[in-house]
Amino acid sequence: MNIALLGYTQSGKKTLFELLTARQIPESALHEGKALEGLARVHDERLEHLNLMVSPEKMTSAETQVVSCPDITSGATDRQWLDAAQRCDVLCLLIRAFDADDVYHPLGSVDAARDRANLNAELILADLGLVETRIERLDKDRRRGLTSTQEHEYAALLKCKDQLEQERYLSSLELEPHHSDALRSLGLLTRKPLLWAYNVAEDAVADDAPEPGAFVVSCLIEKEIAQIEEMDERRQFLEDCGLSSTGGERLNAAAYSALGLISYYTQGPTEVRAWTVVKGTSAPAAAGKIHSDLERGFIRVEVITFDDFVACGGESEAKAAGKMQLRGKDYTVEDGDVCLFRFNV
Repeated sequence: MNIALLGYTQSGKKTLFELLTARQIPESALHEGKALEGLARVHDERLEHLNLMVSPEKMTSAETQVVSCPDITSGATDRQWLDAAQRCDVLCLLIRAFDADDVYHPLGSVDAARDRANLNAELILADLGLVETRIERLDKDRRRGLTSTQEHEYAALLKCKDQLEQERYLSSLELEPHHSDALRSLGLLTRKPLLWAYNVAEDAVADDAPEPGAFVVSCLIEKEIAQIEEMDERRQFLEDCGLSSTGGERLNAAAYSALGLISYYTQGPTEVRAWTVVKGTSAPAAAGKIHSDLERGFIRVEVITFDDFVACGGESEAKAAGKMQLRGKDYTVEDGDVCLFRFNV
């Protein structure tokens, strides 16, 4: 999963990126007009609980690729941020919603509602530009004749153009499967899941987000949390702030939900590990996430739900209690499954 961080300069993108990826970014890197990329560990309390129970040699968390795109500049025509955003699965737009005399705003004042509207317009204009450019190219090709695939794409593009000119996201446009497939390579932004995050002052971090589906984060508080090594102290600090999770945890949860992702686990004396798959993934395909041989030679999967694994006190106890299920190729992996794949190649 790739998450793009988008926003104006001084919105908090750099700080959030550093917190998520545990990387320190030099100021010089921010002025090169290039995207910054890094891996962010996905905090998973279930995985940590399994780790405590099994005591393996190591614990391996799922990871998210985070891409901090170049700053958006309203009215600019070059859109240096666009290429990086197109390659990502989810877009997270960070909006500054805190006042600070020593931190300037590129538009002269802090106005979250204005910035939200402007960023929304930038996404639509970017998509409209991509669609119109592609239509122009296909118009030229029409003289030689279009293939059936190109005809499907052309019809879909005309529908997209009409939708965007009405200032509507493409995600709300109903398309036939063959039309939708024809657009996949364009990386249109408003067809992707969009997450809106508001970077607020410390005293507003427990407030509701300004709009449904958005969430708030205080990068200042997140920096303080990151400096606390003891997990119990960290959780107490969050509670004192009126929070149940960090901003990074809320971002990952929102991204997983938007993409329909779930986690399953493998465990043993060497390693406990979290694996990420799309909801509805078959057992052989889930095994293929570990290694292609497991999918190719899949025989069956032994499954214990996380709740049963914990309630029984471990794998052998769960088996003795009859909580282990033997499933075949038609089994769909569920969120929280603890799996052992049997295969033969």
